[in-house]
Amino acid sequence: MVKSQRNRRLAVVLVAFGIAAGTATPVAFAAGDDGTTSGGGGPNPNAERMSRDRGWVVPLAPLHFGAAPYEAVEAAATSAAGEADCGISATAATYLTLATTWPEVSPSGASPSPMTLSRYDDQTSLADPEQRAEGLFFNPGVGIWQLDSAGLGAEETAATAIDSSTAAATMVPHTVDAYCSALNSGSSEAQARATAWTPWHACDSGACEDVYQRLEADGVTKDADVDRYGGAEERKCTFEGAEYDCLYVDPSAAQGEDAWTAPDYGPAPVPAPFYAFTYEEGGVDYEVRYWMKGDSGASTDVSASRELGVNARSKLSWAEESTLCDTTTGTGNC
Repeated sequence: MVKSQRNRRLAVVLVAFGIAAGTATPVAFAAGDDGTTSGGGGPNPNAERMSRDRGWVVPLAPLHFGAAPYEAVEAAATSAAGEADCGISATAATYLTLATTWPEVSPSGASPSPMTLSRYDDQTSLADPEQRAEGLFFNPGVGIWQLDSAGLGAEETAATAIDSSTAAATMVPHTVDAYCSALNSGSSEAQARATAWTPWHACDSGACEDVYQRLEADGVTKDADVDRYGGAEERKCTFEGAEYDCLYVDPSAAQGEDAWTAPDYGPAPVPAPFYAFTYEEGGVDYEVRYWMKGDSGASTDVSASRELGVNARSKLSWAEESTLCDTTTGTGNC
């Protein structure tokens, strides 16, 4: 049952002092909008600068891409090209959508990892306000396209942004539509591509156009060692007595380019392994990232919840937890 706003505010105050009404035991909240809130943060100009500065892909480096992710993009591009209101081939739609990925997450030219978690945004609004462990951090940009809750990833979860199939189904039509809209408004093909890539700061200086030209000239080498989830694992979980499809995200298992997993890659911490799933409360859907204490080193399990559509920098709800069971592996409260 959802608490009233008055009772929720009282409970948060009591938790801050380590007590609960009528008992000495701390209150435990569930995922959703209950818990201790972090937020109030805005965009980080330094993150945008770092993304631009690191966007250029190593010259002449062969461009690699996971075989399964490539198939997902190619299938979505074939569909989008057939439905586009401008002239664009399936191959051009594929390259148009892929061109942002290396500048964003793999300037080495290695296969972009679908598991990539952003490391440039280090605002305190994204960290556990109770500071229970360093790895309790909600990285806002996720996946090959770094879908961010402040923009194109507002309605995505970590699970859907990592999943190459669902991410491609979102990104390809968006990119092709933006390209066609610019082209139909009188832009040249190059200008229309630049317009389609506007959401990605790594493209600001021309890095994505450079990659697009390289793709047209040399194509891409498909990498069978990078799967649909980039090393994240599909699991079945139970939480509060209900069963969920969840994704176990362990940065140490990342397939493809894994430079982002190095502690000194960016100012944000490397997150501890977590489970990602969608939770419904009061008719509202939330993205939940759940850290088991054995993975994070905290003294308790912890969840961070974001209402879908809300920028994670603006509001996250953090809560002590104890009820998640990974039924696939028998891990947790089973």
